[in-house]
This record gives sequence, C-alpha cells and structure tokens, in this order.
Amino acid sequence: MSPSIELSPAQSSNGSSRPAAVRTITPGAEHLSRTMELLSLPHGRVQNICCIGAGYVGGPTCAVIANKNPHLKVTVVDLSQPRIDAWNSPHLPIYEPGLQEIVELARDGSADRKPNLFFSTDVDAAIAEADLVFVSVNTPTKVSGTGAGFASELSYVESAIRKIAEVATTDKIVVEKSTVPVRTADSMREILSAIGKPGVRFEVLSNPEFLAEGTAIPDLLTPDRILIGSLVNESGLSAASALANVYAGWVPRDRIITMNLWSSELAKLAANALLAQRISSINALSAICEATGADVEEIAFACGTDTRIGSKMLRASVGFGGSCFKKDILSLTYISETLHLPEVAAYWRSVVDINEYQKDRFTNRIITCLYNSLTNKKIAVLGFSYKKDTGDTRESAAISIIKNLAGERAKISIYDPKVEERQIWQDLQGYGNVSSVAGAGSVKDFVTVENNVYDACADAHAIIILTEWDEFSNKAIAKPTAAQANKPTNGHASTNPRMDWSRVADTMKRPMFVFDGRNVVDARALEELGFRVECIGKPGTNWAKERMLQAQTGKGASPV
Repeated sequence: MSPSIELSPAQSSNGSSRPAAVRTITPGAEHLSRTMELLSLPHGRVQNICCIGAGYVGGPTCAVIANKNPHLKVTVVDLSQPRIDAWNSPHLPIYEPGLQEIVELARDGSADRKPNLFFSTDVDAAIAEADLVFVSVNTPTKVSGTGAGFASELSYVESAIRKIAEVATTDKIVVEKSTVPVRTADSMREILSAIGKPGVRFEVLSNPEFLAEGTAIPDLLTPDRILIGSLVNESGLSAASALANVYAGWVPRDRIITMNLWSSELAKLAANALLAQRISSINALSAICEATGADVEEIAFACGTDTRIGSKMLRASVGFGGSCFKKDILSLTYISETLHLPEVAAYWRSVVDINEYQKDRFTNRIITCLYNSLTNKKIAVLGFSYKKDTGDTRESAAISIIKNLAGERAKISIYDPKVEERQIWQDLQGYGNVSSVAGAGSVKDFVTVENNVYDACADAHAIIILTEWDEFSNKAIAKPTAAQANKPTNGHASTNPRMDWSRVADTMKRPMFVFDGRNVVDARALEELGFRVECIGKPGTNWAKERMLQAQTGKGASPV
C-alpha cells in the first residue's frame, strides 16, 4: 500500500545538517540564508512551469512569474472548467488591483512578446511537460475525524502529489505553495518515491506565499521576501537554486531567503499567527478601554510609535476574518498538541478564543444598550465582507454576529456594496444553522438583503457597522499621497458616495443607535444628529455606561 499524507510533526528527518551562512540585508538585521551561494550553483534550467490550482494564490502568482519571465512557459491547471474559462476570458474569477493587466499581457501576448501564460483543465499534459510544478490547492480545516476542527485537511495536496507521481516521466521539482503543517514535505517525498516511475527523480521545495487580499499584485511585484526551503544536500540545493533564479528575474537577490524545508513550512504558519496575535492583542485591550474610559485608538497610536512595536495591525475591530488566520492558528495549535506542548497549544488557541470573545462581547453590548431585548427590533447590518475592498466573506465577523442577533429574534437587514446577495444567503444558510437558532423556518423569515444603505436603515432601531467600507464613514477625508493617488483601483473597491447620515436619521426609530465595530465614524458628529453611538474600544455615552452598570450589578431601572 502506498503511503498517504498525514500530519505527523514528530517524525524524523533525513534533511539539514550543514549550518546556513549568515548574511546581512540591512544594518543590524541578520538572518539565515544561502541565496548567493545557491544562485551560483549549477542547476537544471527551468523552462516550463505548471501550477496545480487556479485559485487566489496560484493564478496571480503564476501570472506575475509569466509576466516577468517571458522566456518561460507557465501553465495553470484546475479541475473546474468554469474557473479556467474565467481565467481565459476578459472577466477574471479573482479581482485584484493590476491583475487584469498582468494576466492579459502574458496570456494574450503583444507585438513585442509571445503569449507564455496558459490556463487549462488538461492536468496530465501540463505536469508531463513541466520542469517545476507548484502545488497550490486548498488546505481547509478538517471537519471530521482525528483533529477535526483544528488539523489541516490535506487530501487535496495528496491528490495533487499522487497525480504528479503517476504522470511524470522526467525529473520534477515539486514546490509546496499551499499552506501546510510543518514536515508535510516528508510525506510528499515518500509518496513521490513510492509511486513514481523507475528512474524519475523528484525534489520537494517549500515556497510559501505571503499575499494579502487587495494588495496581491504589489505583494508579488515588490515582496518583502521570497522564502525557499529545501533539503541541505546537493539535489535539494540545486532545486532551490533553480527556483531562486525564476524569482531573480524581478526580485532583488537579497530578498530571496533560503532555509531548510521545515523552517520554511513553519514560517508561513508563524507569520499568520503573529499577525492575528496583534489583532487579538489590541482587541483584548479594547475591552479594558471600554471599561475604564480609555480610547483604544489613542492606545494603538501610543504603542505604534514605539519602533519595537510599529503601528501596523493595531486597529481594534469586531474580530479578524478571511480564509487564513483562524485556519492557520488552529493548525499551529494542533501541531503543538501532537508535539505534546499543551501550554504552547493553549497560547495559540487563546488568539482564536479572544477573536470569538470579541464578537460575542460586541453582541452583548448591543443587547444591553437596546434594553436587553432585540425581539422583533429591526437591526441594520452595514457590511458583510470580512474587510473592505473585497467581496470575500470567508470567516467574516458579520456571519457570527448575525447568528447571535438571530438568536435574540431580531429582524436583520443587511447591506454590503460588493457582496452578492446569493453569497449572503449561502453563508447564512450554511453557518451554524442560523434559521434554527432564530426559531424560524427559513433564514429569509428574519433576514432581508437590501441593495442600498437607506432601505437597510429605514425604520431600524439600530445600525451596526461590521465592515469598514468608506461609504459608511462620516470622518473627514484625508488628502491622498501621490502614491495612493496613482494606485490602481480594486475590482471590488466601492465607488459609492458616502451615506447621508442626516437622511438616515430621518427614517429611524427613536432612540437611534449606532454600534461601530470598525471605528469608521465620527461619534461626536453623529451625536449632534441625535444618534447614540457606541464604538469598539471606547467607553460610549454616559447613558450606555449606566445601562451596562445596571446589567452588571442588577441595580437601577428595570429593562424596558
């Protein structure tokens, strides 16, 4: 029986034994790297690249590689015919600033260059022709079996590796692009060795992506770093050298960092965990701010001016979302548990726990301020995507909070400028059985989706801002820098005018509440219009503080 990929972080390695050289990129910043050594090593020239997976990572990454290396043939394959058709059309399946231009030049060619970027469902042919194969498939969290709810589901990775082994008749460099548990490369190498044809050699590399949705093309064109992990032997170093030279077509060589396989695999999980940790840290502080009268934005500014901390990722909110942070932290938690490191596992799990607590805490604040009852009260939810300038709703805080509001039998009206209505229904039907939580026969019995902000807010008792879309803000617009003014627009960026809060005030029930989960409004200006404003990480109105004190102590007026 051939082996299969399983999460087994404790298994032994036959890899690195030689220490890497130390090289300085910036004054005082040293890191392990063999890049300059690798680039001078003899290696097989890569002329043909295949990428398995035409998703958010594989498509843009290979588009940039093809664009910057016109001498290479780059083929992106996927089993989804509609997805491939979209990549071959003027309407790409992924919306990113600058992506359309990058794809069209490489895919369609020009007077000065031939097309060298191709999208296909012919997986076997693309693998057979390739010198180097990227594996860029989904690794979601397992929903059943051992490690369910924490461990990464690696079946898609295993299927891709088995396909490579079955099809390949010439030597291949196989590159992990998917986010995988540390030491997954061991299992990949074992499968390739067991199934591959006699005489065909495989070398496995780790090359994690560090893309942020909304800035994927700038992230690829001017990356902070490119990580390449390999075994420290002749064939491993040669393969790493070949991949490094692909990136050297446009990436400065001092940003191409090489290390052993296991460090590279873990670095991706670590980066996402540390970013999410910062968000949970500022959100934990936001709870203290609300209880003491401090302002979380002032706290973030004070801490961010410390050069050891920096200002990025210190914006309090209702919680992080997206496809990566929660999944990768849970994977890191499971890895820690399998390594018998319960304290480490508990530490990383707490990052996710704080994120869930933040959403529940925000819901409780809404309930308390609305007289401890939401039954049949209309709540306008502004924003459904997990962040602005995208239609992505994966792990959006809005889904969890709407579920909480449904449990209180509220009538919920949703508006988002870019998320499609069918996506909203799909997310609510599929998340925690929302309709059963509300005691309704269908989610549509207590939720409506509106196509403009004014219909969503009409006759509402409260407005809840869950996505930081610019049109929801009433703050003064800062003059853009030259760089910002010249930045390409996102296909999902909202061009809608800012909402007229005075018009909204004319149509709402009294008293009017605004719960700002993203700190996008000028609370004082809204209070002048008659709103009672509660912002994340801020103490709120004196009235609200009194209501919350009553709820905590059981003293004061009875709930209405």
